[in-house]
Amino acid sequence: MTTRPGAFALIAIGTAATIALAGCAGTTGTAAGDDPVDGGTIVYGHQQEPACVFGGWIEQSYLSYNVLDSLVALDEDHQVVPWLAQEWSVSDDGLHWTFVLKPDVKFTDGTDVDAEAVAFNFDHWVNNGGNSTAFAWLGGYYESAEAVDDLTVQVNLSKPYPRLADNLTQGYFGIQSQEALETRSDEDNCAAPIGSGAFTVDHWTRGQEIVLKRNPDYTSPPANALHTGPAYVDEVVWKFIADATTRVAALKSGELDAIYDVPAVQWKPTGDAGFELHKYITPGRPQQLTFNTSQGPFTDELVRQAFAYSLDREQIVESIGQGVIPYEGNGGVSQTTPGWSEDAANRYSYDPDQANELLDEAGWADEDGDGTREKDGQPLHVTLPYFAGSIINADGASILQGVKEQAEKVGFEVDLIPVPQAEAFAGAYSKPDERDIYPGYWTAVTSGILQINWGAGTGGNANHWNASFTDYPELQAIILEANSEPDVDRQNELYGQAQEYIADHALAIGVYDRLSTLAVAPDLKDVRQENAQGGPTFYDAHFVQ
Repeated sequence: MTTRPGAFALIAIGTAATIALAGCAGTTGTAAGDDPVDGGTIVYGHQQEPACVFGGWIEQSYLSYNVLDSLVALDEDHQVVPWLAQEWSVSDDGLHWTFVLKPDVKFTDGTDVDAEAVAFNFDHWVNNGGNSTAFAWLGGYYESAEAVDDLTVQVNLSKPYPRLADNLTQGYFGIQSQEALETRSDEDNCAAPIGSGAFTVDHWTRGQEIVLKRNPDYTSPPANALHTGPAYVDEVVWKFIADATTRVAALKSGELDAIYDVPAVQWKPTGDAGFELHKYITPGRPQQLTFNTSQGPFTDELVRQAFAYSLDREQIVESIGQGVIPYEGNGGVSQTTPGWSEDAANRYSYDPDQANELLDEAGWADEDGDGTREKDGQPLHVTLPYFAGSIINADGASILQGVKEQAEKVGFEVDLIPVPQAEAFAGAYSKPDERDIYPGYWTAVTSGILQINWGAGTGGNANHWNASFTDYPELQAIILEANSEPDVDRQNELYGQAQEYIADHALAIGVYDRLSTLAVAPDLKDVRQENAQGGPTFYDAHFVQ
């Protein structure tokens, strides 16, 4: 048995994922002389309202991380550390993971956090539709979970998955009360899931706010928390304020104590005004463009390469992002992801002459001089929908406008379509005949995200998370080998090969790295970004005199 009590190492990352700035001081936490105040209400402004507190969208993960404890957490050094599980081990064949739980932990409904409840949650995620993203990570590997004794749960896999513990640090894997899942309505568990976390959901006024109340009996913080016992503050009023300018203004006026998603143009002025700034560069898939290679103009690799060469992506991102938003050339994973390939990131530099040559070679020409190339009587038309306000924020929309304008200079006709959240989540532009390019991200803590985004379908069903709509068996074989490779260096080498395959064939190109940003009032300390996805966590947060 290979035993890892207390920590399961995630590969060291060359680029820091989190940055905290207090004005220009670059400090975070409680300063000398600041006396913590017990109690008080944090009023926090967030940009998006999910349908449920717990689920498969990152906005749900942000909320549920404050309500539900997980088995493990990720610390500042990207090490997996204890949370509900105090130790864990994996069998020599990599097929059986054993987690030993902390004793005497209870859900807020009074039931025990025991091995049976944890095993039930695994089945709930994978077999009962409890969380689509948890299924995306575990599907194809998970077979069963069982209680060995009251505090020992064994997770059985069909093939080795050495980064299982790393992936369980994401908020999609929060543990809920088995009794609540079995006896309460879906609506109740959606609006106010029962966990063992530092806060409970007091009430939700749809369209306005969720109020989280301190759990006075809290005993199970993660190992990287700054204190033990209950949270300091009495409650968190989590307000939904879609407009970024409104959020910033409310913070500066004192109506809000902290806000999420600071626009690039407001970043420096907000810091200069004395507010503490936090920036987390999300590992996983960056904000990228994946080409539909099943039908339309991008079935031709030359046309995909031409589109890539037509863009000065770094200039666009720098212009809009003002040094806050990082440029990302890699279409597979972001620069803070273990196994990131610099070679793949550098594959396509801005070269409009090369773009024009490739389009000429592919048979596209501007015969009528209107600026748009044609072939066989059809214009080089590209449909590029983006999920406005949900997947792509205002800065991202401006970046995509720059993409459109530069691609059109070499003869593409780009139809850039903002898609409202309700339409996006109802399935708009999800079919091959509806779009030519997919812009979007997917957060992760390992390069195993490549399996979700590029893996083959299972059981005769297509992989609906593969935005290219095409299976690439050679690429998929590399990713599967990497996912089960226990040696970190060899695993990263394989993940690098997969990214380079994506770049070689111009299946996707990176644009910028997704950020999670916060701005916090000077009298509120230790609002932190959890290290798996960068969401705000308020357990350690407290006001000072």
